[in-house]
Amino acid sequence: MASSPGTYWNLHKIPLLLIVLGLITCLYFGYALVRTDTLPVFATYGILFFIAFKLIQFRKWNFKLLLAAGLLFRLAFLLATPNLSEDFYRFLWDGSLTLDGINPYAFTPEELGEGSQFRKGIFDGISDLSKGLHSNYPPLNQLFFALGLALGGKSVTGALIAFRGIHILADLGIVFFGRKLLKQLNLSPHLIFWYFLNPLVIIELTGNLHFEGVMLFFFTWALYLVHSGKWLWSALLFGLAVSTKLIPLIFLPLFLPYLGWRKSAGYYAVTFLATGVTVIPFLTPDLVQNYSATLSLWFSNFEFNASVYNLVEYIGVQADAKPWELIKVYGKIIGIAIVVFLMFLTFLRRPRTTSSLILMMLYALTFFYLLSATVHPWYIIFLVLLCLFGEYRYPLFWSAVVIFSYAAYSNPEYKEEPVYLIIEYSLVYVVMLYEFYSLNREKAKNHKNDAEN
Repeated sequence: MASSPGTYWNLHKIPLLLIVLGLITCLYFGYALVRTDTLPVFATYGILFFIAFKLIQFRKWNFKLLLAAGLLFRLAFLLATPNLSEDFYRFLWDGSLTLDGINPYAFTPEELGEGSQFRKGIFDGISDLSKGLHSNYPPLNQLFFALGLALGGKSVTGALIAFRGIHILADLGIVFFGRKLLKQLNLSPHLIFWYFLNPLVIIELTGNLHFEGVMLFFFTWALYLVHSGKWLWSALLFGLAVSTKLIPLIFLPLFLPYLGWRKSAGYYAVTFLATGVTVIPFLTPDLVQNYSATLSLWFSNFEFNASVYNLVEYIGVQADAKPWELIKVYGKIIGIAIVVFLMFLTFLRRPRTTSSLILMMLYALTFFYLLSATVHPWYIIFLVLLCLFGEYRYPLFWSAVVIFSYAAYSNPEYKEEPVYLIIEYSLVYVVMLYEFYSLNREKAKNHKNDAEN
């Protein structure tokens, strides 16, 4: 027998009030805030984190209620113009080129100029830096840009709504396959809501329209399939994830001990075949040169919210090193360091179970981000998802304090505030090292007890 609205209210009064407060906060964040309002951004983000924590704490067993809350928070941004990033202008630009039959990898916005009436309206929104660069978004991502613009009737508002529809569907897919994988790993399925209700996920994906969520949908589906023994289908989905965002590529060596050499060879072949098929519509003689040149700039010229690099830069400047030369050398060194670390995880740690595979992925990506010169807030979302399938929770804490990086936008020159970076990474390192120490000590204690028994 269904309960009356009054009974439901009495049973769920506090969670429902939290959802209403969260909805109002999302509306305020999406339509009233600008990224230069540092303290209001921090405060609003903190309120949303508190609400997410309390909702999961009070009603982690109520799947429908938490799912509805996450959907409402996302729908609050439906008509908003992204306010923490102008990247969406480049998405619209690239999508319009594809629809007009122009290869988005062939020309920079500056080379093409304003062009059509629609592109003329968004040209000024593209950052000066992006105007001079070829597109660095992978091919399947380009197709999503074009799809969103086509569904939106080639209008900015329509495209933003269509993009948000794509992101919401992707997040629902992550909830679906993530819960299934959690159950198969004998973990609590409610953990997926630490992704679905996470303010970083909602604001950066549905709000600011970064396509990490679409990539993570393919990635989560691929993990579920490989755990279920369907490794060929998993490789296909993994290839689509790579073609949306390149970052999953660093995990490929870890499949060697997990699948064995023969299956791994097949997995790699299908992954690259799936990725390669999506490249075909954009294939030109200059594609590799243009794309690799732009991609290399991100590793050797740009810096934002860095951890280790900022320390290296500070020491280097004191020793009269030139920052623009330092970052180029640093980019090459970290590339080597990441390869060495991946080989260590692959051949010495040798993940053979799905849980250990995901743990090695978490280690690899954490190592990569801690060394990277550029760590945009939405990058941390990948760590958030990975940590749900294991014991570590420091990525959840990182997703809470990464908002400090947005203090840079209060400066007209987007200059970072060292004090905020110090606060962010000091807290992240303390929590991370504490977890490593406590969990490893607990494992050692359990091994000792097992040996004695």
